[in-house]
Amino acid sequence: MTESELKLGINGLGRIAKLTLWHHIGRKYFSEIVVNIGRQVGTKIEDVACFIEKDSTYGSLQQYLYGYKSKRLIENLDEKSGSMTIDGIPLKILRNVRNPKEIPWRENGVELVIDATGQFADPAVSADAPRGSIRGHLEAGARKVIHSAPFKIKDKSAEMPADTVTTVMGINEDDYDPSHHVLISNASCTTTCLAFMVKPLLDAFGLESMLTASMVTVHAATGSQQVLDRSPRSGATDLRKNRSVFNNIILTTTGAANTLAYVIPEMRQIGFIAESVRVPVNTGSMIMLVVDLHDETQGRITRNRINEIYKDAAAREKRGYIVFTEEQNVSSDIIGYPLAA
Repeated sequence: MTESELKLGINGLGRIAKLTLWHHIGRKYFSEIVVNIGRQVGTKIEDVACFIEKDSTYGSLQQYLYGYKSKRLIENLDEKSGSMTIDGIPLKILRNVRNPKEIPWRENGVELVIDATGQFADPAVSADAPRGSIRGHLEAGARKVIHSAPFKIKDKSAEMPADTVTTVMGINEDDYDPSHHVLISNASCTTTCLAFMVKPLLDAFGLESMLTASMVTVHAATGSQQVLDRSPRSGATDLRKNRSVFNNIILTTTGAANTLAYVIPEMRQIGFIAESVRVPVNTGSMIMLVVDLHDETQGRITRNRINEIYKDAAAREKRGYIVFTEEQNVSSDIIGYPLAA
C-alpha cells in the first residue's frame, strides 16, 4: 500500500476527534478517512456534516484551512452509506457500533486508527472485554492504534504491556519501535507541554542538579466537566467536576507527572508533584513549573540564564516544537499555535 492509498480511522467525534479530522483534511496525508461515531447524530447525515464544519473555538472549517470563509467544503453527502467529501477527501461515517472490536475497520481498508473517545485507556484490558478495549481495534483489522490520551492501567500490580509505548514527538519518538509497538499513546496536552519545559533544563543542568520539581497547570475546561451543577454519578470521587464550568475555578487532579516518567524516564528519580486547576475558558492553558536547581559548577542560576536556555532550545534543538517570547500575551493570543509549548 502506497502512502497515497493509506486510510485513516478515527474513533469518536468529540473535541479531539473533530480537530484531528480537520488537521488531516488540511494535510492530505490520507486518501480516505473513516470516522466511527457509534450512534446516530441528529436525524440525518447532514446533521453530522453541520457539526463537522463549525467549531465554537476555531470558527468554520473553511477559516481553519484557508483563513477565510468561502464556499462550503463538504459535498456529495449520501445518507445510506454515510459518506461525504470534504475538500476533496472522501469521508465515511460509521454509526452502528461502539465496541472497538465490532467496528468494521478491516472491511473499510483501515489499518491505522486514532482512538479519541477517552473511553479505552487501559491497554491491559482484553479485546473481548464486555465494555470494549483499545485492543479491540486490532481484532477489527487495525495494525496500529494511536490513543489520544495517556494510558492508565487500573490494576496497580500490573505493568504496561510490552507492545505499548508513550511518545512525545521531539522528546522520545525514538522509543517507538514499528516492528514491536502496536498501541501508541501521545501522552496528553499537559504532559507534552511539561516535557518541553523540563527537557531543556535537564539537558542544561543534568539530573544531579535537579532536587525536586512541581507544577500546576491552569487548564481550560474539558468535556468531562458540567455546564451546570449536577449530582455526581455513583462511585464518583472527584465531586468538583460536577460543578458548573461557567463560573468556577476548579481544583482537580492530573496524571502529567506519572506520564512524564514514560517520556523522560530519568524524572522518576526526582520527587515530582503535579496539580491541575480548571478555569472557565474554552482553550489555552498554562503550566507553572517550579524546579529546585543546585549547580555548584556553573554559578548562580538567574532568570536571564533560564530564559537563555529556553530561547536557545526554541531556536535550535526544539525548533518547531516550542516558541520563546517576551510578549505580554494572554491565553487567547496562543489559540491555534501548532506548537507544544
